[in-house]
Amino acid sequence: MSFQLKILGSNSATPAYGRHHTAQLLNVQNHYFLIDCGEATQIQLSRYKCKTQRINHIFISHLHGDHYLGLMGLIFTMHLMGRQADLHIFGQKGLEEIIVTQLKYSGTVLNYTIIFRELNPALSEILFEDEWVEVKSFPLNHRIPCSGFIIKEKPKPYRIDKEKLPPNLSLVNIARLKKGEDIYDDQGNLVYKNRDLTLPPRKSRSYAYCSDTKYDETIIHYIKNVDLLYHEATFLLEREQWAEQTFHSTTEQAARIALLAEAKQLIIGHFSARYKDLTPFLTEARHIFNNTLLATEGEAIDVPDL
Repeated sequence: MSFQLKILGSNSATPAYGRHHTAQLLNVQNHYFLIDCGEATQIQLSRYKCKTQRINHIFISHLHGDHYLGLMGLIFTMHLMGRQADLHIFGQKGLEEIIVTQLKYSGTVLNYTIIFRELNPALSEILFEDEWVEVKSFPLNHRIPCSGFIIKEKPKPYRIDKEKLPPNLSLVNIARLKKGEDIYDDQGNLVYKNRDLTLPPRKSRSYAYCSDTKYDETIIHYIKNVDLLYHEATFLLEREQWAEQTFHSTTEQAARIALLAEAKQLIIGHFSARYKDLTPFLTEARHIFNNTLLATEGEAIDVPDL
């Protein structure tokens, strides 16, 4: 099953050099999660042939414009395209008022319902879960209230080893095997050991999104051992003092967080418009954490379940 991250926008503050404001689309087993929604997000969704109407959950990390100014355009477009399904939006205090105000003064009554949940930027909370996946928030250290998000697959069933499966085993017993249980007869006697008929479950994958934040090691326990980590790296190391003053991070700071969290792979983004060439970002980050990628718009990063 899929676990794919699509980069829609990778720049901070202002668009520059063909780079757009922050936005990402995560597909987990056909759950489409939009994470932040900067200006031009709907254009990027169209450009990269993403299934916009399949987005049912939008997570906005904070209320700086480069992370949410594309939201109203997307909401209106979904309406004009005849959307009927509920849209769940998670954001900081004030976002619901922004949405309601724009709908009010444009005289718009949507075809669908927006279900808004206000984030608590001081807490880690479960925002969404079903039998396959869980989404949680966690606090980030930025100039205004800001939350990170971690999306995890739930434990997967054991896989049936078809070559060893006895003939005529009932569907009930097969379901028990998938749960990791042994098979007993009606008298309570062990008939089959689970380990003899199954293969280990496929890997449950995880993705952590660390939006705007200064260097802060307190987030590590939220993102420990994550398979894929996005951490902002607005500046190169030479501007570390400015990063501290503006509550942002440098390349090496993002890489250090990935190293301490024992992440499997790091993506850096939210690049300052002062930089045209991003090669030094990759060089500096890989000096600390080798398995680092740039957030390159249009690229898809797949997390295998092997």
